[in-house]
Amino acid sequence: MILDTNALFAYLDRTPEAVEIVSGARDVAIPVIVAGEFAFGISLSRHREAYERSLRRMLDRSTVLDIGFETARHYAAIRLELKGAGKPIPANDIWIAALSRQHAIPVMSRDTHFDFVGGLRRRTW
Repeated sequence: MILDTNALFAYLDRTPEAVEIVSGARDVAIPVIVAGEFAFGISLSRHREAYERSLRRMLDRSTVLDIGFETARHYAAIRLELKGAGKPIPANDIWIAALSRQHAIPVMSRDTHFDFVGGLRRRTW
């Protein structure tokens, strides 16, 4: 399962439903985009050091998904589909969706705009 940024925050904040889902997942993947969004999100937090430690531990036991040319092809296809449907979503989420489709892995997120992406399965808590 791919964790979107809000799912990663929920898991690291020990939201019971998120912890249950992530703990029960066979494999957990974190896109490099999510790691960047998370790092930005905690940069001004008074709990930054604790969050950074938690993020490092999570990255050590997860697969980190990098972007390559195949991902870029999925990104372009998804962006064209969404543009044609008049359903734009944030660019970073298109990259996450591209990784999801490329690797055929569902995304755990509360963002319903992922539902506009064909061939993507979303899990929420």
